[in-house]
Amino acid sequence: MKRIIIALAVIAWGVAFSAQAQKIKGSDTCLPVSQKEAEMFMKANPGTAVTVTGGGSGVGISALIEGTTDIAQSSRRIKFDERQKMQAAGKTVKEVVVAWDALAIIVNPANGVSKLTREQLEGIFTGKIKNWKEVGGADMNIVPYSRETSSGTYEFFKESVLENKNYMNGIMSMPATGSIVQSVSQTRGAIGYVGLAYLNDKVKALQVSYDQGKTYVAPSVENARNKSYPVVRPLYYYYASGAEASVKPFIDYVLSPAGQQIVSEVGFITVQ
Repeated sequence: MKRIIIALAVIAWGVAFSAQAQKIKGSDTCLPVSQKEAEMFMKANPGTAVTVTGGGSGVGISALIEGTTDIAQSSRRIKFDERQKMQAAGKTVKEVVVAWDALAIIVNPANGVSKLTREQLEGIFTGKIKNWKEVGGADMNIVPYSRETSSGTYEFFKESVLENKNYMNGIMSMPATGSIVQSVSQTRGAIGYVGLAYLNDKVKALQVSYDQGKTYVAPSVENARNKSYPVVRPLYYYYASGAEASVKPFIDYVLSPAGQQIVSEVGFITVQ
């Protein structure tokens, strides 16, 4: 009898543990903050398990629709057709803004160019501007790097910077934000775009102008917060309303003072 009771207790613990296990999937931009939040949440709540993987905002939202993740992390808003797919699957989607991000334009540190207008960026990424000398730099071919089409950052950049014009044919599409940082750091003529938390001393962030060159502003937490830097976006968590009871403890932690302190430490802007 004693063995049976112990066995039942172990089974019950396993069920309770698995019930608290959470999967988060999607945006590479959100990855650093979600991983740190998960790590600290599990330390504060022994017996819980949270796994975080990237792949892009579209990948995360698709996983949410398919029911293979509990939370989709996204650097763009969910699309109308994605909401429709959720509804077709009998689910209502819930949206939470967990942080804000400034999208930084990066080049190789050896590049003499330190600032660009939105119009120049549009010309570069649509293929109209092909040499750095056209924007005040050295006589050197421009090598633009972009995220893949499943990336929310890809879509946000297209909407905000390119004003919905198409990227150039044959642009170098990278599977992850870290790959863009690495490629730009190794390629003298390269240019790319990454979330603020990915900046390091191996790449140079450019000042950007959205008023045709009258004012240039560098990407930083302070400039994003005071709204002087123009390329800023919210970062989202999406989940099915039916799963609210299970995901709420983690989301509440992310939105708590402790969770928002992590947002700030990782390099993003808090929601408060």
